[in-house]
Amino acid sequence: MKYILLLGAGFSRNWGGLLANEVFEFLIGQKEIAQNADLKNLLWKHSKTGGFENALAEIQGVSGTNHQNLRNLQILQTAVSNVFERMNKAFFATTDMEFQEDVNQMLRTFLVRFDAIFTLNQDVLLEHHYFPHINLTGGTRWKGAQLPGMERIPHASDLSWGRDTWIPLQNQGFQLEDNLQPCFKLHGSSNWKDSEGGSLLVIGGNKSSTIQSHAVLKWYFKEFCRYLSDQNCRLFVIGYGFRDQHVNQEIINAVNKGLKFFIIDPSGSDVVQQANSSFGGAIYAKKNPLDDAFETGLIGASRRSLSETFGNDRLSHENIMSFFD
Repeated sequence: MKYILLLGAGFSRNWGGLLANEVFEFLIGQKEIAQNADLKNLLWKHSKTGGFENALAEIQGVSGTNHQNLRNLQILQTAVSNVFERMNKAFFATTDMEFQEDVNQMLRTFLVRFDAIFTLNQDVLLEHHYFPHINLTGGTRWKGAQLPGMERIPHASDLSWGRDTWIPLQNQGFQLEDNLQPCFKLHGSSNWKDSEGGSLLVIGGNKSSTIQSHAVLKWYFKEFCRYLSDQNCRLFVIGYGFRDQHVNQEIINAVNKGLKFFIIDPSGSDVVQQANSSFGGAIYAKKNPLDDAFETGLIGASRRSLSETFGNDRLSHENIMSFFD
């Protein structure tokens, strides 16, 4: 059996990372946004329907119409980058991502069991706190981590992968290295640069098109689909709110072919309802394909925080470890 992990913003939230609605609240407090009536109004317009990413998508759509719209896009993109920078600084200041010292119940002991990690997060939590310790779990499978298809440009005075700059390999013959656990950052990363020196981040609208425009991200998504299509694969999801349709569709397709999955989310199995745009309204829409995928493929869920599950909550830990049975 192959086991793969998919991470969303709710994973990083366990160490103080920001959820989408919290990013919105950080953005409206930034001086450049507060002094720009157009951007402030745009963010409030989308605060209940997609948040800052929908606001960014709208301004992306009109950025080519005049100079002011282009300038507003640049201001908003810079503001988002500043939020990631502040979040990463907080992670650098965190001494450890473990919640207790019993190796059998440590988070990294759980993480090393996966054949591959896929993440939608663009922070550097894993690079700074998990990657350096993979080979300390006592297992013999992984000797370290890899960000496939990416070249590391080391930071001048720090050994942390999270402080380094990463650029796509020029040779597009991407491949995986043996004995190194692969981590695929499906939407890029806050410390990645493209071939022209710009940020390699997938944020806002037309995510599928943006992914297809970058060879390494296109390959990453193909790998995600390839793993999911393996009939001997199981998927574990932590902190993903099921709001990216290109990701959801591949999960739905895989469930229709037999995929089983487990989730950790404060809403548990109800997270699928919140992903439905009609949730909370006077009339709740009839089931959609994602609802069906949950009813067919979900084999377990946990509403407990990671600090509980990988702390002293033995019952919760036993629950999630049943995924590997």
